[in-house]
Amino acid sequence: MTKRLESKYKINRRLGVNLWGRAKSPINTKDYGPGEHGQKRKKPTDYGTQLMAKQKLKGYYGNISEKQFQRYYEEAIRRRGDTSENLIGLLERRLDAVVYRLKFAITPFAARQFINHGHVKVNGRRVTIASYLVKEGDVIEVKEKSRELVVVLEALQSPERDVPEYLQFEPGKMRGTFLRTPKLSDVPYPVQMEPNLVIEYYSR
Repeated sequence: MTKRLESKYKINRRLGVNLWGRAKSPINTKDYGPGEHGQKRKKPTDYGTQLMAKQKLKGYYGNISEKQFQRYYEEAIRRRGDTSENLIGLLERRLDAVVYRLKFAITPFAARQFINHGHVKVNGRRVTIASYLVKEGDVIEVKEKSRELVVVLEALQSPERDVPEYLQFEPGKMRGTFLRTPKLSDVPYPVQMEPNLVIEYYSR
């Protein structure tokens, strides 16, 4: 296992969950945290539970920065409706999240790198910003010259997950359409996410 993969899987072990539902995750054989004190888990406080929920949700989306994640929270409370649902909707509109959902990349980390390297188009224009927020009706596709890349073909053939219903997927054209902003219940998380606790954490 490479150091890059090890660093990602440490997130799993630290949080005690198989965050992306991957078969190779060491949490499948070692369900405790890394380090010499990893097996000494104490019952978390309310603050600890809220912090864990925040770290889990933030880590799932490629471990985005704290500053950026807090900005999503601030935008979520500014919008009308349920703040928890607004937060999930914003995170799922990230271009790297959509590329991952469309199975153009095997992990959210790989999706971010794939976008940064210029392999993705939105409505026919190349976008290299992973945090770009797509809108309903936007068409996301792999650039024609990149469609034969091994990493893309392997990701498309992966049986680990399916494309959710809020995306229209055209595998033959390596293209998908963002149909609607999903609710929490629509998002196929491998583990339970608790955005309500994330809101409580930031609103302390």
